[in-house]
Amino acid sequence: MKNKQRSGQGQQQSFNKKTKSNATHRDSASNNKQYTVKESSELLAFLLSTLSKVGRNSVKSMLARGQIFVNGKAVTAYNFPLQPGNTVTVSKDKIIEETPLVGLRILHEDDDIIVVYKEAGLLSVAASQEDELTAYRQLTAHVREKNQSSRIFVVHRLDRDTSGVMMFAKKEDVKKKLQDSWQDMVKERTYIALVEGKIKKTEGTIKSWLKESSTLKMYSSPHPNNGQLAITHYKTVQTNSYFSLLEVNLETGRKNQIRVHMEDIGHPIASDKKYGAKTRSLGRLGLHAQVLAFEHPTTGEVMTFKTEIPKTFQNPFKDAPTP
Repeated sequence: MKNKQRSGQGQQQSFNKKTKSNATHRDSASNNKQYTVKESSELLAFLLSTLSKVGRNSVKSMLARGQIFVNGKAVTAYNFPLQPGNTVTVSKDKIIEETPLVGLRILHEDDDIIVVYKEAGLLSVAASQEDELTAYRQLTAHVREKNQSSRIFVVHRLDRDTSGVMMFAKKEDVKKKLQDSWQDMVKERTYIALVEGKIKKTEGTIKSWLKESSTLKMYSSPHPNNGQLAITHYKTVQTNSYFSLLEVNLETGRKNQIRVHMEDIGHPIASDKKYGAKTRSLGRLGLHAQVLAFEHPTTGEVMTFKTEIPKTFQNPFKDAPTP
């Protein structure tokens, strides 16, 4: 579990005393500089304009470490809206408390890996928007609270609207070892899937070769050996006339594998419009990475992390009898 963050002092270059027209400046303490906002702006844009001699990456690091305060409260969001009269304080001291994680919970951390629970709605890594909140960005800020040279490396990903267990590496050689030996080191990857319709077979295996279209949608090729081999095993946990709750085990881990295979058998993931779903009521993708078990890349210990089934997945079965 995550250790309590100790207080520390950040080594920052001195700030430019000249300010732009959107702020007035005054010293509030020896380690702080305070600015009064003159016109509406987003926080990152305000800081880049006001701290003209501080580079963009340094400003982002200060935000991540909790060194920027708006009206006395630490703020880390790049797009935090500022209004005229707001007071922005830039501190050379890191705050004592750790920056809270949003949509993310650390399940395990050591010198080599971080295992987390990611909520639905949070990106694993950045897409097109550079400043969007992601698991990767938050964990990078987390490890740099202790050591500014620390890094995070992506081992695998979960779709934005898929919740569940994820793992990141803290060293590049650990990442390489995990990715090169993924099939051997990962002992179990179990998902819970809420799919549309009543599945007739209580369990089964789906095998196909996956390819990606020009619109970045994955699909099963009609020709054997044409694409990446994908094998998915499933068994029914609960079902009624409208939905089925499945336990899904991956023998291979391809992009959107479960989503494609569920569409292939005529039972798309609930709320998965991209892969054929008709339902929209769930408010998120009906897919949850429940179990991740793997051999630790350094110690060799087999570690297992299991999370609860999202309560919303069980709502369709509350008032209906199951066979």
